[in-house]
Amino acid sequence: MRTIAVAAAIVVIAVALIIVNAPPPDSALSGGGRQIPIAAVFEILEAENDAVREMWAKRIVGNGQEAGLKFDKRWREPEVEAGPLPALFLRETAESVRRNPVPLYLFLGSDFPINDANKFSGPQEAYFKELKRTGKPQFFLDESIGMNNAMFSDIAVTEACVNCHNNEPETTKTDWKLGDTMGATTWAYPASEVSLDEALSIVDALRHGVRHAYEEYIAKAATFANPPAVGDNWPSDGYFIPSANVFMEEAERQTSTGTLRALIEARRSEE
Repeated sequence: MRTIAVAAAIVVIAVALIIVNAPPPDSALSGGGRQIPIAAVFEILEAENDAVREMWAKRIVGNGQEAGLKFDKRWREPEVEAGPLPALFLRETAESVRRNPVPLYLFLGSDFPINDANKFSGPQEAYFKELKRTGKPQFFLDESIGMNNAMFSDIAVTEACVNCHNNEPETTKTDWKLGDTMGATTWAYPASEVSLDEALSIVDALRHGVRHAYEEYIAKAATFANPPAVGDNWPSDGYFIPSANVFMEEAERQTSTGTLRALIEARRSEE
């Protein structure tokens, strides 16, 4: 059944891409010169990232803790048998994205971070205050580095996130609750507009970063004295974790339709 579903999804994506790339009836409009605003691409990235983070926080960390798995800020230390907390999974993703040839950057910041390196300062601090006041994403050009930016709210979606931050010894805030804006995810890219090919490359860079972060967790789990079984099952089934392919298939199942729709709408809006 999975093979059939994957094949069907590939057909849908192929057809959608043909539609997106098809020239308009009026030959005067042909040539592929239309561009997609980077703000639209940032919104696609944020939607994909939100889906992955919710999967990680709820289906891996939340269910994993119930199944006996552990997650810790010191997960990289050899003697610690644990995986990364949600914010650290995002950091791992961001590090992989940074190493990609695509000049995309991802940063998770806050006004009450556990790590001072994640504290907003300068122009970002002012935009974060506005984001908290309005609840609306902030789009801006950081002239000091020549990068277009988009800042989106990072909301506490699970009790695991809230409890971790409230009980963290180094925290400066201990009254977080579900639904709070704990920080913001900030994306940066040099161009204000991109071609469809560039937009697809940017999305692919994020997906590659997510896969790499997840593969790092699988590699760490393999070193545990009692490693979880890796395969088709999730922690909700017991002491298991899904393979990288299974994890990414679920992430892409949740996001691909929305991503393609957003790309088509962004392309059409520029006609």
